Amino acid sequence: MWASKIAVNTALLLATAYTVLPLTWLLVASTKSLGDLSGNAFTLTEFHFFDNLGDLASADGGVYLRWYLNSLLYAVGGAGLGAFCSVACGYAFDKFSFRGKEKLFGVVLLGVLVPTTALALPLYLLASELGVVNTFWAVFVPVLVNPFGVYLARIFSAGYVPGEVLEAARVDGAGELTTFWSISLRMLMPGFVTIFLFQFTGIWNNFFLPLVMLSDRELYPLSLGLYSWHTVVTAEPEYYPLTITGALLAVVPVVIAFLSLQRHWKAGMTSGAVK
Repeated sequence: MWASKIAVNTALLLATAYTVLPLTWLLVASTKSLGDLSGNAFTLTEFHFFDNLGDLASADGGVYLRWYLNSLLYAVGGAGLGAFCSVACGYAFDKFSFRGKEKLFGVVLLGVLVPTTALALPLYLLASELGVVNTFWAVFVPVLVNPFGVYLARIFSAGYVPGEVLEAARVDGAGELTTFWSISLRMLMPGFVTIFLFQFTGIWNNFFLPLVMLSDRELYPLSLGLYSWHTVVTAEPEYYPLTITGALLAVVPVVIAFLSLQRHWKAGMTSGAVK
């Protein structure tokens, strides 16, 4: 009994340390100057965080702010539209009958198994044929497709949208689009938020697709922009504190998204537990 408790607590402690220590290092290191970073990063020395922020905002003509805006456009817009498309598709797979539905859904499940990195080259060739390589759309459009989101939305639709409610709406004369927009989408909001959070995090951390698609640094997201700075740290060490401070600020939108939307997420996870 005691041995199992000790094992569980030890595993939880190690998992917590694995999660917290890198963030702690990032917080402490972002307050240091270039000279202080050569020592122990966990030691507190002079506080240079605001100096680093000023240097970050002015570096390379303020390109970091441009990267931040790009990431927000990719992530917020892509996650919002992508989650809506996933919910609509999952709802259609659950509530409507049409020829070849299960076979088509099997193709969707097959898409879940394909790594996104394996699709980067085919997507690049397709974008090249369409003439949209090195544009905003080359990164934005592919992230709208989320097979896992469709799968998750079908599960949410089956559990959260009773068929009796849809029948009552149809009896009252509501069309399918009106029923979905006014009734079903509201019931599926916890599922929408869950898919949005998954997709937002994935797009925010997206690196390989922008690396393949983009050569104009003005279009870079934060992940690719910080990587481009980090690659020149050896030759130009002044970029090191900028990269660290920029990486810390890059965590903020993800934290805000989870904290602000967790109320809807928790409601979705517990809905239906008590009848």
